[in-house]
Amino acid sequence: MPTKVSESKQAHGQSTERRRGRRMNSRVPVRLEWDDAGGKRSSAEAHTRIINPYGCMVVLPHSLVLEQRVALTNLSTHSSNAAIIVWKGQSRPDGWEYGVELVAPEMDFWGLEL
Repeated sequence: MPTKVSESKQAHGQSTERRRGRRMNSRVPVRLEWDDAGGKRSSAEAHTRIINPYGCMVVLPHSLVLEQRVALTNLSTHSSNAAIIVWKGQSRPDGWEYGVELVAPEMDFWGLEL
């Protein structure tokens, strides 16, 4: 998930991670838009698996790279926000899993109370 803030504790060999905001399993329709390496604008509709106020995990049938800048639009609320791909998971039958972090998150971006 993109909103992870890692905080390692070496004492007793344990590692802990703290996340900003509460995560919620939610399938929200979204559109991502990005410029490819040649400068051509591309877009695709997809859906989230997990959301929180700072980003989401999205499933997309296209291969993007880490730190790719995208425009993320919530198709339910028609809100848009600049975002960055911060994690790339496994390829699944319905696409790749990505962690997407909102650049300037609005707390009501998802239209849900988180």
